[in-house]
Amino acid sequence: MDRPMRLGLAGLGTVGASLARLLTTKRDAYALRAGRPIEIVAVSVRDRSKDRGVDLSAVEWFDDPVALATRGEIDLFVELVGGSQGAALDSVKAALNRGIPVVTANKALLAHHGVQLAKLAQRKGTTIFFEAAAAGGIPIIKTMREALRGNDVSRVYGILNGTCNYMLTRMEKEGIAFEDCLADAQRLGYAEADPTFDIGGFDAAHKLALLTSLAFGCEIDLESIFIEGISSVTNEDIEAAAELGYRVKLLAVAQRTETGIEQRVHPTMIPAHSALAQVDGVTNAVAVDTDLLGSILLVGPGAGGNATASAVLSDIIDAANGVTMPTFAVDPANLVPYRKARMRAHEGGYYIRLSVLDRVGAFASIARRMAENAISLESIVQRKREGEGDRETAPVILITHETTEAAVRKALDAVSRDGHLKGEPRMIRIEALD
Repeated sequence: MDRPMRLGLAGLGTVGASLARLLTTKRDAYALRAGRPIEIVAVSVRDRSKDRGVDLSAVEWFDDPVALATRGEIDLFVELVGGSQGAALDSVKAALNRGIPVVTANKALLAHHGVQLAKLAQRKGTTIFFEAAAAGGIPIIKTMREALRGNDVSRVYGILNGTCNYMLTRMEKEGIAFEDCLADAQRLGYAEADPTFDIGGFDAAHKLALLTSLAFGCEIDLESIFIEGISSVTNEDIEAAAELGYRVKLLAVAQRTETGIEQRVHPTMIPAHSALAQVDGVTNAVAVDTDLLGSILLVGPGAGGNATASAVLSDIIDAANGVTMPTFAVDPANLVPYRKARMRAHEGGYYIRLSVLDRVGAFASIARRMAENAISLESIVQRKREGEGDRETAPVILITHETTEAAVRKALDAVSRDGHLKGEPRMIRIEALD
């Protein structure tokens, strides 16, 4: 075998510790697959005293990841620090400037700086591997960057955040309120103390930005993604979805249209019989629509030490085998500028829930405002009144035919101004998935 690949590891959290243990316990198996031994020769962590379940006494320790990337005697730099700025960005730049390939699980870093870093890697004759940056252990990056290179992709979409999927699953199956479900997710380690990044849809948006670039050969444009989280989804919405034959999921969608590329992350009602609707708990799933293969669906663990370490290991073995390719599948100079699609009719229509004041003319006003904005209604359902003692309002659910979000929001704003609603109207897109 060739000489060992010397690996510098920045970050020994859940994923980093799992990676270190696997590289130790399965050393011979990985050496066979990589064509040479893989050795961790240097690490960078803030706390050297913590027991991580693996003996790293023989490696060189650095307090600063940048120092490790700059001075470490390494052949590969693995960045598991996290964050889009600071030590993560500076250490990756330092490694690339030395011509050292980088493996990272850092979706935020690449969503904000991916094109810039890809160009640096290209200039220095190296590359960035990032299988673990989207959908955890699911090999979606390798699939899109390598296996689907002969296909034209029209759409990539899926469930990219395990925290949100776990919460929506429990809200549906156990009737747990959003706040209680979030508290359980935090207690189990599925959600952070500040859960905004997950439940606000931002984590899924970072992952979607990377998949969009791979799918359409375009520059990353995180700012163009429409983002809406799950905090406004109620048990009433989930129950209504079930009655209508749907399940609610936080869906991330990137789609090529005649006017450009559409990117969005938001709660979505999807047909209960669809394969994607069966994906529950912390599991992730990504679907890709192509011209040659049709649609493919990849499902698997979206987070966790071993799942993410599995993706990182795949990249490390590729690097040890001498695999080189542009970071986003094509020369970064050939990535086309991102062109945002114009607003268009949403093919699946919309679910709208209103709490309508029980007064003469209210329903007629709602129908008039919908008609003024050319919104055709597929169905109108009046549910039982909210609470035994609440005689003020009538819960009403509207299902629209194809229309634009702009038209729906304009109509709902007018209905609110007319004074016929109690509280804010609720809207969820319906995705046909055909």
